[in-house]
This record gives sequence, structure tokens and C-alpha cells, in this order.
Amino acid sequence: MTVTTQKAKRYIALIYTQETADQAASPQEMEQTVAAYNAFSEAVGRAGVMETGDALEGVATATTVRVRNGERMTTDGPFAETKEQLGGFYIFKCKDLDEAIHWAAQIPGAKNGSIEVRPIIEFGDE
Repeated sequence: MTVTTQKAKRYIALIYTQETADQAASPQEMEQTVAAYNAFSEAVGRAGVMETGDALEGVATATTVRVRNGERMTTDGPFAETKEQLGGFYIFKCKDLDEAIHWAAQIPGAKNGSIEVRPIIEFGDE
């Protein structure tokens, strides 16, 4: 009997929240948020799903780069004004999209913002 196992696929979970609401949080609320993210990171790490994850600096620190007609142009700030801003990400290694969604739904930012889950294209051999 031959046993085949499905290769895990990588997914990125992009965390979008309202940066102004995050900045208005009290020190106690921020402490609770950090504790919730730490607990989630530990849980997803113990499950063997998390490859990496990080928080991003605020949109005021962003620089958008474009090249038009061979000329590089930079603009301070994000690409577009939006209600929610990209605040961080996790990269998961999951058997399928359903498993990635299962973990994404547990990210603390899903309660007040949104989590965009996308498969990562794997180029070449791994």
C-alpha cells in the first residue's frame, strides 16, 4: 500500500485594522491586544502552521515606489487612502485554504478589522 501525503501550501494572512483606532487605544487596551497577539502566535506556532509573522510600522512611515517610463518615483505614504490599513501579516503553512481560514479567523485583528488570506505562489522546486 502506498501512502501519499498532500504537500502543505503557504498562505499569507494580511491584517487590516483602522490605524487611528489602534493609536487611540488606552495603554491597558494595547497591553490586552499585544497579549492576544502573543497568545495567538504561540498557539499557531505550537500547531506547526506559522512560518513567520510581524507587525508593520504605521502608514505615515510608508513609501510607495513606482517606475514610469524608466523613471523611479517615490511618494510618501501608502498607495491608496483606505478605511483600514495593512498593519501586519502571518505566513502559514496549511494543508488547504480551509485550514488557513481557520487560523486567520483567530487573529485578534479579525475582531475589529479584516484578514485577507491569499495563497503564496511557489516558484521552482522546494
